[in-house]
Amino acid sequence: MTTNGTIAATDRSTGNASARVDWVDYAKGICIIMVVMMHSVLGVEKAAEQTGFMHYVVMFAKPFRMPDFFLISGLFLSVVIDRDWRTYLDRKVMHFAYFYVLWVTIQFGFKAPSLAAQEGWAQVGLQYLVAFIQPFGTLWFIYLLPIFFVVTKLARNVHPLAIWLIAAALESAHVATGWYVVDEFSARFVYFYTGYILADYVFALSDRARARPALALLGLGLWVLINGGLVARDVSEWPVVSLALGFAGACAIIVTGTLLARAHWLGFLRFCGEHSIVIYLAFFLPMAATRTLLLRYDLDIGLISLVVTVAGVAGSLLIWRLALAVRANFLFERPGAFWIAPKKATPALQAAE
Repeated sequence: MTTNGTIAATDRSTGNASARVDWVDYAKGICIIMVVMMHSVLGVEKAAEQTGFMHYVVMFAKPFRMPDFFLISGLFLSVVIDRDWRTYLDRKVMHFAYFYVLWVTIQFGFKAPSLAAQEGWAQVGLQYLVAFIQPFGTLWFIYLLPIFFVVTKLARNVHPLAIWLIAAALESAHVATGWYVVDEFSARFVYFYTGYILADYVFALSDRARARPALALLGLGLWVLINGGLVARDVSEWPVVSLALGFAGACAIIVTGTLLARAHWLGFLRFCGEHSIVIYLAFFLPMAATRTLLLRYDLDIGLISLVVTVAGVAGSLLIWRLALAVRANFLFERPGAFWIAPKKATPALQAAE
């Protein structure tokens, strides 16, 4: 287990992609909780037709919530990008495709009765097929990641600055075609690609934060004021401003993760980061169930939103543990039958992480 960015950089350069980096897991943990929070809060507020105090937390995190997740997703790509296409597609496309198909089917299984009552079973079937073209519900992240991996490998012989400038221009253009793949690719690819080409600088930032925590905390305080102020003034989504806030927020989460790792605080965040895709895949069920239950009572909307967020995170981890206990590992681990390249010298199942 690596405990600092310098060791992590060495591991990447020598091809050791298996080592875990403490601050990366902390940062991923923060990100996945923010994702669950966003879906929980907005879902509660939509159903209740009112807002609560958690709404402001979600709005504060909006500029950087997904940019940081995608930037971190690109950090270790340099270790594997030069692998042969068969192995690369297995690890970076088939892996996520398996979980997408499985969990789209599971989500439809829960939602189909209500959808059928509104629009008929034929429409349910059509929507299921459309989900393989237009990402469905909360699963768009693992739909988009394989596309990022393939595009980056195809473009690896193009000068990185040219790709980055195009990606930055797409983000600033705020593309809105209505097709989720195009719109989210345009909005997010620049962060993923930056994580890939500037990974050494990201690890260097973490090293500096770990070495000078007081200065890092001062920087975080300044960032909170700037990000919060721009969000409050409704300018955070302006072209160029959104790009700057996305990167600033990603750096802030990296620094925060580093400081937490340095102090060994809030270990549950690290655990959530280590199992971020488990949470991402399964949180919709405990989230929806808890929301439906609590909205029956006259409770504060902000409190309901907070409880639903906690239930989404904790409930998804409970589902994972129960799945392992009853040997339903296939829900979170890819069976060998769905590998298209030789397996790693590890278990017959590849974990979702």
